[in-house]
Amino acid sequence: MSVWFVTGASRGFGAEIVKEALARGNQVVATARKPEDIPFSGYDVLALALDVTDESQARAAVDAAVQRFGRIDVLVNNAGRGLLGAVEEVSDSAARAVFDTNVFGTFNVQRAVLPVLRSQRSGRVISISSVGGFTGTPGWGVYAATKFAVEGFSEALYAELQPLGVHVTIVEPGFFRTDFLDGSSLHTADGQLDDYAGTVGKVRELMAERNHAQPGDPVKAAAAIVDLADLAEPPLRIQLGSDAVARVEAKLDLVRSELDRWRKISVSTDHEDVGPA
Repeated sequence: MSVWFVTGASRGFGAEIVKEALARGNQVVATARKPEDIPFSGYDVLALALDVTDESQARAAVDAAVQRFGRIDVLVNNAGRGLLGAVEEVSDSAARAVFDTNVFGTFNVQRAVLPVLRSQRSGRVISISSVGGFTGTPGWGVYAATKFAVEGFSEALYAELQPLGVHVTIVEPGFFRTDFLDGSSLHTADGQLDDYAGTVGKVRELMAERNHAQPGDPVKAAAAIVDLADLAEPPLRIQLGSDAVARVEAKLDLVRSELDRWRKISVSTDHEDVGPA
């Protein structure tokens, strides 16, 4: 039996992860801005209020979790918000809001939980990123920037925590049939510039058509995520969904192609006393 600490647990991936973890006999600390919306109750569930942008609330939630269950074994950084719009269209306040939740909110929760995991010399950190954290596309630039940030510090965290017995895994889902594309979850840029009608405008139309028709099954995704906690050597990254796999493969092919094409210029900038790469 493990103790899971899940943020953003009232719906979507968070709720499915809580459900799957409980079904396997684990204890779960389920957090959300409005804990009354968390669809679980019982001895093995501790539902707590947590706005991840509030560092003091994160510390209080972790203290309550340890007081109730004695430990935390798996942290799932799931709370987040979406933002759709061309990079130029996104206001400063909208950009800061999505960074506050997706990036600084994750920092807040990790700073609260990691002392527990380090003291135990064991545990898992599972951060829900996005395939957009590996490859940017029109309309998702600012959102992708938050997920690129999560992936950057998570890679470093992976190396920092591994000697201490704590594993870090980045999960990169594609499009899953949750309410992520609903107006209640997805924020859109207020201003829409005509010059981006052929790129971002088409993405907006596609997202409206795809809402609740996404290819990914969140129940299967939750099962795959909970499986990660049982692996002796979990991956640093894992993609979920065939669309995510295809996009990552395309990005890797592009990076390799450009690296090979421009290698001569790249290595030419070294000092003369540096040997060949």
